[in-house]
Amino acid sequence: MSGRAPFLLIDAGNSRVKWALADAPGALLRSGAFAHAQEASADEQAAPDGSGGNVGAAWRPASIVEWAGLPPPDGAWISNVAGEAVAERLKAVIDRHWPGLPCTFIRARERQCGVVNGYGAPERLGSDRWAGLIGAHAAFPGEPLLIATLGTATTLEALTADGRFVGGMIAPGWSLMMRSLGEHTAQLPTLAADSVRTLVGDALAQHWFATETHHAITAGSLLAQAGLLERAWRELCRAWDKPVRLVVGGGAAGDVAGVLDVPHTRHDTLVLSGLALIAAQDGAVDRGM
Repeated sequence: MSGRAPFLLIDAGNSRVKWALADAPGALLRSGAFAHAQEASADEQAAPDGSGGNVGAAWRPASIVEWAGLPPPDGAWISNVAGEAVAERLKAVIDRHWPGLPCTFIRARERQCGVVNGYGAPERLGSDRWAGLIGAHAAFPGEPLLIATLGTATTLEALTADGRFVGGMIAPGWSLMMRSLGEHTAQLPTLAADSVRTLVGDALAQHWFATETHHAITAGSLLAQAGLLERAWRELCRAWDKPVRLVVGGGAAGDVAGVLDVPHTRHDTLVLSGLALIAAQDGAVDRGM
């Protein structure tokens, strides 16, 4: 890949930072991800002047080494729901690779890219949810949608065929459910998704009523996620009196989708795709198109 690519897209969630490079029409050319919790190396902790600053702290250079081989973008469009400290680290890392690169931290609006925001205070909707709605409306044009994003939190968004976001739901995610049981009960273990992933699959589905605590927590939390999606989908189909496409994405999507009992479509780049559309629209405005 050569030449200049206009859009660096960043989706900073509570657990991971996802990124992509997109061309002017919004096609994703390269992508990757890195976790917040990785231990910073000595090189990363050292400031450029050798003073021991924290430029890029909390992310290993290996996590973003691919950026060194990318063509310089014209700008970065960022959805950040992980807090101001992460925003500052992102700006520092971006400036380290491309000094002076313009960065746009997106906010939800009343309307954008064909989607109308149903929140009374539009800016209160999370930027990731807003970008995901835009990405979903473009990916499945003319279809009513229920968009389920399964990350640290599980979010559900109801989107009409003509692009009206009518409302949503937020619940603890699968891993957060399991972890909270261990943190708030005296005798239950604290589990994370990575530690129990081997328990998910056909064997678990045949033995939902477990005889071992790890299995019991995994099964209960997993079915709680699936039950939420299935009930919400059925309620929305009934309320709208028409078929609704259930779109599933996020870090826990593979595990939860595997036990869903209703039709669904997997899509893992809705936020980045929405950011690409926002960036393209912003670029067109800047060029006076």
